[in-house]
Amino acid sequence: MSTKKDKFSIEDKNYMKLAINLARARKGLTGENPSVGCVITKGNKIISIGQTGFNGRPHAESNAINNSFQNLSGAKMYVTLEPCNHYGKTPPCTNKIISSGIGEVYYSIDDIDNKVKKKSFKILSNNKIKVKKGLLKKQATDLYDSYIINRKYELPYVTAKIAISKNNLIYSKNVKRITSHTSDKLSHYLRFKNDGLMISSNTLNIDNPKLNCRLNGYEKYSPKRIILDKNLNIGMNTYIIKSVKNNNTIIFHHSSNHSKIQNLKKRGITLIKSKLNTEKKFDIKIILRKLFSQGIRNLLVEGGDKITKNMLKNRLIDQFYMFRSSKNLSKTKKHVIFTSNNILNKKYKVKLTISSKLAKDKITIYKR
Repeated sequence: MSTKKDKFSIEDKNYMKLAINLARARKGLTGENPSVGCVITKGNKIISIGQTGFNGRPHAESNAINNSFQNLSGAKMYVTLEPCNHYGKTPPCTNKIISSGIGEVYYSIDDIDNKVKKKSFKILSNNKIKVKKGLLKKQATDLYDSYIINRKYELPYVTAKIAISKNNLIYSKNVKRITSHTSDKLSHYLRFKNDGLMISSNTLNIDNPKLNCRLNGYEKYSPKRIILDKNLNIGMNTYIIKSVKNNNTIIFHHSSNHSKIQNLKKRGITLIKSKLNTEKKFDIKIILRKLFSQGIRNLLVEGGDKITKNMLKNRLIDQFYMFRSSKNLSKTKKHVIFTSNNILNKKYKVKLTISSKLAKDKITIYKR
């Protein structure tokens, strides 16, 4: 039995749990910056909290300090990620912490960004601030799964979802909804939490989807629409074309149809010509890198069987949601079977399974 003494108290852990929950609540909504949570205490009482601002600024530490109406001399700060220590679009958080008079700083994990990584501890310590790191390290590492992928590989964190029937169909002619309204709400929550949503032009032309978030009050957080359309087959009367605004639509193509290209550009669509691989298909990894350069950090893929299978096979999906209905669908002349079960079971681990007695759907979340 280990006799190693835990250097963190129960109170420390509880304050950091709150900070992690604050960060998790805003995850996916902070643009290119990670979502950070911050709690400030004094005399074992919480006196202020802060989160990273929408689109990434102000930082959580700055918000927590600004939100406090008390003198911070000798206070403790609990923050989920190593505070920034360099000048970017904002001054270093370490400067603000030092000038605030805060006496102790606890953070969970080092920042993976080389401009910051493992420098704040020394900066704060040299200014007579007591610093401890590693508090709830595992929980924080799970929280920053997407940020780690972003920084380490310069790729978006990819979440994919698919709805299938009990007999493994993802499409049957004249059937618009496979799973329940409850599952539909979770799908829209995923749209809310991602800044990009990618589908193929084939899916678009068949379903004519809206690709927006339709949770009450969250419509303005709808993701940017991204269409893979090799030959620019997109229908000009689809909802996506009619609802273009504020640079909210990107189409990847490999077409020389100049008149259609110009027509789409006039409507405000961003068109990106991308090379094809030896199989005359898009190289999805190249697409992902280009999306990262466009500022997309969290990408939701709502694809059909082919694109889903391709991305799962090449481990380009980080997290996969399978919504399985309790009902069978008819195998009509036009039906599509989900063919990636074996790939999922071999290359991905089940993170969580959710069953609802009310909806009778089963939701399985896989992670690589």
